[in-house]
Amino acid sequence: MPLSSQEIRKQFLDYFKRRKHTVVASSSLIPAGDPTLLFTNAGMVQFKDTFLGLEKRDYTRATTAQKCMRVSGKHNDLENVGPSPRHHTFFEMLGNFSFGDYFKKQAIEYALDLLVNHLELDPARLWFTIFEGDDEVPADEEAAELWVKVGAPP
Repeated sequence: MPLSSQEIRKQFLDYFKRRKHTVVASSSLIPAGDPTLLFTNAGMVQFKDTFLGLEKRDYTRATTAQKCMRVSGKHNDLENVGPSPRHHTFFEMLGNFSFGDYFKKQAIEYALDLLVNHLELDPARLWFTIFEGDDEVPADEEAAELWVKVGAPP
């Protein structure tokens, strides 16, 4: 039976709470003290200073259902939102974060466990992606190996 968005959000947050993540409320759509962003456009925005080492939280694991706003295109095309079906605006991004507590291996294990064993998605219908590399950073072969090792179809 299909799950509602409320049920998915609750299952996601509860899953990570059981794994010792602090459930952090969504921050404002207008980022406080960050002149580089007009709107909160990703779930990690409220943790930006933590990742940059500028602030320390009293927890090392967090999970959120962050309200986000984005306009697509490389220019500020906010005036096209509404009339155009390809300009997306408001959505909620579910996220789990570690501040030096765990990294790739455990994050991949959590992701597959949540999707397959808790949300009961068919792994054969899922696509697991990795960074394929660019001129400056090589492909993430470690993640590719980890996905297969934890049971994701290659």
